[in-house]
Amino acid sequence: MADNKLKKAAEQSKRYPFIAEHRGGPLKIESHRKLIRWARECAEHVLPLIDKEIDERLHYALNVAKEWEKGKLQTGIAMKASLMAHEVARQSDEPLLKAIARAVGQAVATAHMADHSLGGAFYALKAVNLAKKNVDKERMWQTKRLLQGLPVDIAGIVQSMWEKKELDRRI
Repeated sequence: MADNKLKKAAEQSKRYPFIAEHRGGPLKIESHRKLIRWARECAEHVLPLIDKEIDERLHYALNVAKEWEKGKLQTGIAMKASLMAHEVARQSDEPLLKAIARAVGQAVATAHMADHSLGGAFYALKAVNLAKKNVDKERMWQTKRLLQGLPVDIAGIVQSMWEKKELDRRI
């Protein structure tokens, strides 16, 4: 009975494709792990845009994402690491560093909610834009990584959600 209620609630959610199987949704753990990898890679790809020493909390959060992806860490640890990365963003006055820290924070938060993977990619693109680099080129790189790393149905859901949220317009 409780499982049916959970499943019905999940199906009514706009986030349904990103809800993990154990919570009543369709997302298998393998795909969830691939989503965190993609989001982490998007965040890592823009780290070189930082022209000073990178805050250790960002490195820590990215390492936590890697370990969660391997099944070696609990989600609670990833959530705390995400908060640490977002703290870096709040403490910075530099828009570029804020965007990169948010990309890292969202990437590791994917362990908690898979749709945070979109935030990892979004903030990475925002950082590229702030650095006055080629956003289209970065978006193509992200899409290539997405299509290489995820099953076609999950990649399609990510792309569909990206369009629904009009994220390209908000960069």
